[in-house]
Amino acid sequence: QVQLVESGGGVVQAGGSLRLSCAASDGTFRRSAKGWFRQAPGKEREFVATISWGSGTIYYADSVKGRFTISRDNAKNTVYLQMNNLKPADTAVYYCAASSTYISGSSGGDYDYWGQGTQVTVSS
Repeated sequence: QVQLVESGGGVVQAGGSLRLSCAASDGTFRRSAKGWFRQAPGKEREFVATISWGSGTIYYADSVKGRFTISRDNAKNTVYLQMNNLKPADTAVYYCAASSTYISGSSGGDYDYWGQGTQVTVSS
């Protein structure tokens, strides 16, 4: 069973930055797409970003494009989400997800494993 552990969440003022990390316990999933999703209180989970195994394919939600950057270090089996110019609307629990394929999409159903989530709170 693959375990994904997120870290890096916290409280930040609007305009600030945070970097989330997600470490996978199983090295066999090193060759798989990873994604970040988020869920705000009272809202459905939404796609944030995805990165393919070789980092050649990256997609972002329109709401974060130009502010967030997804990256990965396959040697460490870790994926990152650098979040800059944060807004109060970015407040949510952020989840890391792992697919069993090299490239994945923006649907939660495209992913097989999920982390426990890390809270990001942006104050105005």
